[in-house]
Amino acid sequence: MSGTDTIKAPIEEEMKKFEPYFRSQLKTKIPLLDIITNYVLRRKGKQMRPMLVFLAAKLNGNISDATYVSATLIELLHTATLIHDDVVDETYQRRGFFSINALWKSKIAVLVGDFFLSKGLITALDTDQIGVLKVVSNAVKEMSEGELLQIEKSRKLDITEDVYYDIIRKKTATLIAACTRAGALSVEANQEKMEAMKVFGENLGIAFQIRDDLFDYEKNGMIGKPTGNDIKEKKLTLPLIHSLHSVDKKEQRRILSMIRRHHKNEKKVEEIIAFVKANGGIEYTHQRMLEYSEKALNALSIYEESETKKALKTLVDFTIKRKK
Repeated sequence: MSGTDTIKAPIEEEMKKFEPYFRSQLKTKIPLLDIITNYVLRRKGKQMRPMLVFLAAKLNGNISDATYVSATLIELLHTATLIHDDVVDETYQRRGFFSINALWKSKIAVLVGDFFLSKGLITALDTDQIGVLKVVSNAVKEMSEGELLQIEKSRKLDITEDVYYDIIRKKTATLIAACTRAGALSVEANQEKMEAMKVFGENLGIAFQIRDDLFDYEKNGMIGKPTGNDIKEKKLTLPLIHSLHSVDKKEQRRILSMIRRHHKNEKKVEEIIAFVKANGGIEYTHQRMLEYSEKALNALSIYEESETKKALKTLVDFTIKRKK
């Protein structure tokens, strides 16, 4: 059995039922909206977030109707944020497909994102899932704060390692933790287990984002060299932050000046990537990723061994070893 099969195995039936349930929540009487939502549904990814909700629920009890509502709310929120992100970043492709704003322009994309978000809120309210709504609403707040903090720091280029962790916790880890907490909440887990699910999700999310940040410095299959996309967007991620703090002030100023003035220059970007590799940025970042993945695994220690616990442990391993 492959890693992904092991992850899906405990919740295979629930995920099959979830797909039509999720689709049913998006039906409207507006033809244009139905066309766009069908397009969104056809290009959905691995659905890792709903899977996390179901796995966390099964680890803590028996999956209930509330679990389906929780997974739906999370997936609607996640989809809304992706649509809005594509508008903000002026991104015209995602996973090889055209984005909503590329096909239907930004105004429609923003409105569709708003529809997904409001539909999630209504679904939670109609089913009296106020606890889950609080968890998810807090995640939305944190994600917005994380995005704005990253924009501010990208302008000033004064990010520290502590600020970096604050950004990725808010931007990425808070939604992963919302998945695991919502799943546990949907089966009425006790306080100790709710906390364990929060710790698991948050550390998994941080490890996930650190792995993402490492991709920038690894060879891309299409072009055969690192992409340097974060550098081109003046985003200081952990490999670069650590490397900057490993050299003297003069070298720091030289690299930061290069990022400010030449972040679109391919040769300069390659020089910055070489600087990171020469100053231990990759090794340090990889080690930190392993530390956070270990924290996620430790959070599962209060649970007895089971197929579901094995699936979550496999998910942690998959997260840090994935190639894309």
